[in-house]
Amino acid sequence: MTDLSFQKVQFVTIDPDLEGQRIDNYLRTFLKGVPKSLIYRILRKGEVRVNKKRVKPEYKLQPNDELRIPPVRVSEPTDLPSTKLNKVSSLENHILYEDDWLIVLNKPSGTAVHGGSGLSFGVIEALRALRPQQKFLELVHRLDRDTSGCLLIAKKRSALKNLHEQLRDRKVDKRYQALVAGEWPANRFKVKAPLLKNTLKSGERIVLVDDEGKPSETRYRILESFNQATLVEASPITGRTHQIRVHCLHAGHPIAADNRYGDKDFDQRTYKLGLKRLFLHAHSLAFIHPNTDERVSYKAPLEPSLVSVLKRLRSEV
Repeated sequence: MTDLSFQKVQFVTIDPDLEGQRIDNYLRTFLKGVPKSLIYRILRKGEVRVNKKRVKPEYKLQPNDELRIPPVRVSEPTDLPSTKLNKVSSLENHILYEDDWLIVLNKPSGTAVHGGSGLSFGVIEALRALRPQQKFLELVHRLDRDTSGCLLIAKKRSALKNLHEQLRDRKVDKRYQALVAGEWPANRFKVKAPLLKNTLKSGERIVLVDDEGKPSETRYRILESFNQATLVEASPITGRTHQIRVHCLHAGHPIAADNRYGDKDFDQRTYKLGLKRLFLHAHSLAFIHPNTDERVSYKAPLEPSLVSVLKRLRSEV
């Protein structure tokens, strides 16, 4: 949506899926790129009408509400990236599943889930650019920039609420594959260690095992053993920042090519095998579909570069 879209009066009928959303939050999404101060100004002046009446910013939308949205002059350009950029257009090929409620994406390594911190755009901004007619698109959860694999995006507000409830109730099954240093013990099935976020003077965010941190648990099983390396499946029970990476380090088996929590000697070895990225991949995702109530499962295959590294490790044995 460009700023030209806002230069005439618009009349909108609220979809039942948006019931309960505050009108100020709705307008911030609808008038993408419009400064918050301007949105609150047109609300305060009564230029936005709901069913021909003035409303306050905290008004909660009801199904079939009729909104009158005045012309808004926007000096700022839209913040969505161009769909002509290869990194944006290529995301279409990474969609594992899509329907009217959600998208399951095999996120590439090196792509952030959202813009910010010096990044012009991420997955969610790119998808909004690729789906300009889609009124609602939001991340259900996140993956680190260097982690690849299954990422869930909601296309309806009700789907987002439903999936967030499933995450809180631990009904979503997320499984990762990670190549770690050393021989993972056959009898080690989980790591329970509290995690605490820290920000260094450089501004870099790092997570440490600390008694004052939040309770965290990851379950593990061995998928394949190599010479001084192991491919493990990691299932996070809690969803803390950098959880799997820090828990692997805490267990004495850091993940290959982890520039924050890795082992330099192991990284040099895997680099010679052709590994140029973090070997952490969200391999599968299972949850209850918010529309059908059926349990569904999706798998994201390892990218060829990771498959190649595993082949070379097998040949070393």
